[in-house]
Order: sequence, then C-alpha cells, then structure tokens
Amino acid sequence: MKDQEEPSFRSPVICKDMDHTKTKEHCRKPLGESHRAVLRQKLMVFLGNSGVLGSGMVISMPSVTLNQLHDETQPFWLDKDESSWFASINNMACPLGGLLVSYFMDRIGRKYTILVTNLLGLLGWLLLATSFLHTDRDLIYAQMLVGRALGGIMIGMFVSPVGVYSAEISLPRIRGRLILGTSIGLAGGILMMYLLGYFIRSNIVLISTISCCYQLAATLLVFPMPESPSWLLTKGRDERARKSLRYFRGLPKKEDDYVPEFEDELAHMKATAENSRTTAASESLSRLIRRPEVYKPVLMMTAFFGFQQACGVVVIIVYAVQIAQRAGVSIDPVLVAVMLGVARIIMTFFMSTIFEKWGRKPSGIFSASGMGLCMLLLAAGGWWPDTVGTWHWLPVVCIVAHIVFSTMGMLTLPFFMISEVFPQRARGSASGIAVFFGMILAFIMLKIYPNMEAAMGTANLFAFYAFISFLAAGFIGFFVPETRGRTLEELEEHWRTGKFTRRLTLNNLKEVELHELFLKK
Repeated sequence: MKDQEEPSFRSPVICKDMDHTKTKEHCRKPLGESHRAVLRQKLMVFLGNSGVLGSGMVISMPSVTLNQLHDETQPFWLDKDESSWFASINNMACPLGGLLVSYFMDRIGRKYTILVTNLLGLLGWLLLATSFLHTDRDLIYAQMLVGRALGGIMIGMFVSPVGVYSAEISLPRIRGRLILGTSIGLAGGILMMYLLGYFIRSNIVLISTISCCYQLAATLLVFPMPESPSWLLTKGRDERARKSLRYFRGLPKKEDDYVPEFEDELAHMKATAENSRTTAASESLSRLIRRPEVYKPVLMMTAFFGFQQACGVVVIIVYAVQIAQRAGVSIDPVLVAVMLGVARIIMTFFMSTIFEKWGRKPSGIFSASGMGLCMLLLAAGGWWPDTVGTWHWLPVVCIVAHIVFSTMGMLTLPFFMISEVFPQRARGSASGIAVFFGMILAFIMLKIYPNMEAAMGTANLFAFYAFISFLAAGFIGFFVPETRGRTLEELEEHWRTGKFTRRLTLNNLKEVELHELFLKK
C-alpha cells in the first residue's frame, strides 16, 4: 500500500551511466535542458540578437567611410573636426539610449523594447542612405549626424534588453552562453561592416542602404519572440507568463500533464516578481546609493569603464583602417580591419570559457597587459622606424593581437561583470550609472582622437595607450574582485566587509550554479 501512495512522477535527473534499471523519468534531462527547450531558447535569443549586429555596424562604419569623406576631390567631403563628430556622435547619444531602455523595459516589456530599438536603428540607417538626395551641404551633413545619433541611441538601448531577456528565459547551465550572444552579435556587426568596406569602396550610400535593409530584416524577426515570463509576472499577466514559460521549458501548449518542477519554478518566479515590486517601492535610489554594497561596486565599475575607454579599445575599432595606415602596415589597411573583425568574433566565442576557466581577474590582467605590450611595440615602430621598420609584419601582428587581447578582457569584461557585482535591488540603476560614464568617455576619446594624434604624434599616442593599459592591469589586480564561483550574497558581503567569508575552490563552483538558479530567476 505504501508504494501505491507514492506519486507516479519522479523528479528528473541526468543519467551518468548506462544503468538500465533506472526509469525513463529518472533518465530525463532537467526541465528546460531538453533538446527542444534549449533549441527554443537559443532560437529566440538569436532572433533578439539579430538587431545587435546593426549596432556593431554603426560602431565600425566610420572606419570604412572616412577615407571617402576626407577626399576633397569629391562633391561632398568633411574636414577633420566634422569627421570627428561623424565618428563620435553615436557615442554621445548612447547614454540617452541607456536612459530610455530602462523606461521601455519596465513599461512595454523586453520584446517590444527590442522592437523599438530596431526601429530606431532602421530610421538611422534610412537617414544615412537618403542623405545625399539633398544638394545643400549643411542639410546633408545634419541628416548624416542625426542618422548616426539614432544609431548611437540604438547601441545604448541594446546594451541590456537582449541580455536581460536571455537571462530570464534560460537556466544557469546555458545562461552564460546565451548572454554571450549579444557580444557575438556586436562582433559580427563590426565584421560585416568591415567586409562591406572591403568589397564596396568609396560608396557610403550603398553601404548605408545595405545596412538599412539588414536592419529591416532584423526588425521583422522580433515579432515571433514570446515575451519574457518574468516581466509578464511583474505586470500580473499570469496566464501569458505561464504559456511563455511552458514554451521555453520545452513543454507542449496543451497542459495535459502536471509537472511539479514547472509549477515550482513558476511559483518561485511569482514570489520573486512580487518581492521586486515591494523592494522597488520601499527604497529609493538615493538611499540605496549610500550603502557600501551599492556605491563601492558603482565606483569600481565606473573606474573599470574609464580604463576601458582610455586605453583606446573603441578607438581601435572605429578608426581601424586609419590606425592601420598610420602604423605603416604593408598590406591593404581595409583588409587589416577585416582581420580584426575575424579575430574578434573568433575570440568572442571563447569568452565564456576563458572567464570561467581563468576567472575574471586573471583574464582582465592578462588582457590589459597584452594590450599594453602591443601598443608599446607599435610605438617602438614609430620611434625607431629604421630598426623596427624592417619587420613589415610587426604592425599587422600587433594590431590583430591587440584586438585579441582586448576581447579577452578589457573590451568585454566590464559588460560581463555589471550583471554580477551589483545587488539585485539596485542592479538596473547602478549598472546604468557605470555604463553612462563609459559611454560619455567613449565619446570624448573618439572626438579628441584626431587632435591627440596631431598634438602627440602617432607613436607617442600608441605609447599613451600602452601606459593606460598597464595602469588598467594594476587597477584590476588591486581593486576588481574575483566573481567566479561567488554567489550574489557573498559579493554583497564582500562590499560591506571588504573580504569574502568563504574560500573559493573548484569543488564549490557547481554549488554556486545551483544556488544562482533560485537567486537570479
């Protein structure tokens, strides 16, 4: 009789051997990790990230178009100051996108925020593609700047919604790989623009038209995406949230069976949504920012973003062709830009593995040190051209190696860590402050790059970037905590007390992954 009282459903576990005595239920993968569920999660994240490629294309567009825009033999050309505005105005508009995205994500949801972001990018590319329909020079230039600014707003808005969407629909075991899709999309967009510049020389209108068509396709791909179940629950739309979660957990639309695992997860998500509403209503940002577990990581991440921009990471991407020319490469500088794009997208695929195997801090130190060494060698080539100049391959190797080293840490790690170092109740506002500062500094560094190069000389500017990179390595070593294998509670305790209460070992990394399932969902 005792056996008859036990429920027929058994909690699914992963089979680790070929013991055929186990039941089918015991051998079934955990909820959300079945082939169907993982495929659905990956597909929807791919659709969401398709628009992120447009952001990468906006970032790298100046690199392949400035040579045409500097050509004084053309009917329309830009002087040094005008071209610096063309290259940097998107970064000035990025913080506005960061401010808008928080509002839209809360009001209209993750899916429609991604849709609005794509529409802004589409409008920006449309303005660029049609700017030369005018004959008035000032009107052409103004329309180009507005188009670039809209692209910048798109970049700022794409910083978080797809990553948040990915985190909310997935389980911890694959969450890191899905969140990585945004970085891969950005790198893919940069490479796409470099390839367009390589095959389409001196035709900004055609490049903008192709980019506009792509952004339109990316916009249409958003419509099949289900809304995030977490956001639906915060708005009290429980039935839609239930359907959405069933889709992402690989369950059929018809609820013919009772799945305890699914019901437990849905109940926990409801409790988390209710707790978030209560916390948001009870404590304002002005009070939260006074807490050490909030203001300390804000200061740390703000400085981290500052070093990221000051060491020339974004400058290399935006001015890739021009920097390759200044460095004296012996091959087509546009081809060097393509090589940079390929190197970056390849390294992006390994980012998650690098961060998990090495840890965040060692990756950052190694990245910054490698970048500094590459910049120092480029500077040496300018200081002693007769000695170093005989190594014609050195500039190409240094520039490509620089992008490899930057992708391993300085370019990607700050964005990776903003989801880890802040308490959940302050994560949105705190990360927004840090990213806002980073975007403003990126605008400044891009705007003053031509003037810095003219005042300091190319070799000395490379040396300056090397110096900042080595300083960044020291900053990471002394002030950036290792977050790998730490729970969010442990990180909060670290910011409050200045130390970790538990020594990190490889054996407890799995425990943290399981703990994060309930902490972050």
